[in-house]
Amino acid sequence: MLHLRVISPSGRTDEVLGLLDGAVGVANVVVLHGAARSPKGDLVEFDIAREAASEMIDCLRDLDLDTLGSIAGERVDLSVSEVATRAEEEAPGHGDDAVIWDELAQRVEDDTELSWAFLAFLVIATQIAAVGVIVNSPILIVGAMVLGPEFGAVAAVCFGLLRGDRHLIVRALRTLLAGFAVAIAVTLACALAFRALGWIDTGTLRGHEEIEFIVKPDRWSFVVALLAGAAGVLSVTAGKSSALVGVFISVTTVPAAGYLAVAVALGRWADVAGSVTQLAVNIAGMVISGTVTLVVQRAYWERFGVRFPARGPRGLERGGGPGLRRGGR
Repeated sequence: MLHLRVISPSGRTDEVLGLLDGAVGVANVVVLHGAARSPKGDLVEFDIAREAASEMIDCLRDLDLDTLGSIAGERVDLSVSEVATRAEEEAPGHGDDAVIWDELAQRVEDDTELSWAFLAFLVIATQIAAVGVIVNSPILIVGAMVLGPEFGAVAAVCFGLLRGDRHLIVRALRTLLAGFAVAIAVTLACALAFRALGWIDTGTLRGHEEIEFIVKPDRWSFVVALLAGAAGVLSVTAGKSSALVGVFISVTTVPAAGYLAVAVALGRWADVAGSVTQLAVNIAGMVISGTVTLVVQRAYWERFGVRFPARGPRGLERGGGPGLRRGGR
């Protein structure tokens, strides 16, 4: 379940309650007239099944509550209520399969920020990967994979392609490019320092068969990237963050960046080319499959999801029909 908190101008509250009255998936409606101070208005709170949440938020937007009032949501971790249970059962589909598009939009928008935290995690992950390459340690390379924060920006590219949002795509790609550029540059500087100190030399990477897959991309690298991209997008849309760990371990973006820095420092140009190819193959595969996954999810919920009536000034834009229905059922 999702808990929605709506601040509505007093003149729109009756329309909000009319929308909620008997709506599929809605339970535990509470109205506090005049309770809101900033913005001023009435406070309406209710629980709603995830399957119906995205459509409900669209309907609330049609009433201009995103500009005249406020719409906020949070997950309900515990709900001991037969009413809420029945509401979930009435909504079509399963909550884990539902996509709350506004929630996804906000999350990917945040993930396109080139923050110090993003750079720090990516730099540290790339340096750990570089050390793993130098000492021939698959464990360190796996640790670097888990630490890397790059999938958020990849998911943002997928969402931007779905929506045709050129600005979002450019921001996400800029974050990826700038992030990896900084991470590789810092790691290269460290690798050059290691070489100057005599800790590594041109023969350091010889005999490292266990990690050569990083610089030898093949068809299976692309297949794994496709599978990881689909799994990653599903984990983000379903709110299953634990599944992202498996996605991070499946792809070798960060290890490729670490290997690239070490190879440049040692002048191993064939390995440099292999690392760049591996990095490109992984990102391309994840973007392709992630976008396709979002397209399929959108098509499914447009066909089988909950539909509420279009209301308010922007209702005609959504083209909703009269009454409530469960699409395709």
